[in-house]
Amino acid sequence: MMKWNILEETPDWVAVDKPAGLLSIPDRLGQEPSLKDALKQQYGSIYTVHRIDRETSGVIVFAKTPEAHQALSALFEGREIEKYYLGLVMGNLINPKDSILAPMMEHPGKAGRMITHAKGKAAHTDYEVVASFKGYSWLRCRIHTGRTHQIRLHMQHIGHPIVCDAWYGDGAPILLSSLKKKFKLSKMEDAERPILHRLGLHAEQLIFNWNEKQYTIQAPIPKDLRATLQQLEKWCAQ
Repeated sequence: MMKWNILEETPDWVAVDKPAGLLSIPDRLGQEPSLKDALKQQYGSIYTVHRIDRETSGVIVFAKTPEAHQALSALFEGREIEKYYLGLVMGNLINPKDSILAPMMEHPGKAGRMITHAKGKAAHTDYEVVASFKGYSWLRCRIHTGRTHQIRLHMQHIGHPIVCDAWYGDGAPILLSSLKKKFKLSKMEDAERPILHRLGLHAEQLIFNWNEKQYTIQAPIPKDLRATLQQLEKWCAQ
């Protein structure tokens, strides 16, 4: 099981920093480890409130009681929780700050995938460029709705897919050789190791009120994304 850290905990719920590559909840086959299974072992009863994609890192909240599950689910459904993500996208955006309002629905022929469509459900994403590099942009996004793959699809919709996204982008890893002009492979290595080979998306922050107290739960940027940003700053500064 991958390592994960508890970010905040009350008698009612627990907020965890999920590592990329770990399932939030068990898949249909139930053969792979998931964060929910690990929390069940620790707490006994755990209830799913929301989820984040397997390859996305960051904040996720689980309820400890049926009552908390109902109340937290109502907060999410009522859009009373502020949800912020950080993402690395392909290319440089014309507008440094904008809103994407593109309805979404399931792909009619590809299970699990989403498309933008006029007959889909309303989906609203705000983004702001935090840093620009040659060929890449680091964004902070707020999602006002919680559709499956919302940020991934919305960024593809405006022509700037999340890096390393095999479903909504080209899926190619980020290699130092593509950033550094005079790159030379180490004699100790047979092949180049990617700087980043997973979805460049991180669930950074949740803000909500619980029992008359406001909670701001934040997950630090993970090591792989930090390293990628450092290399972009070094070799792709604008």
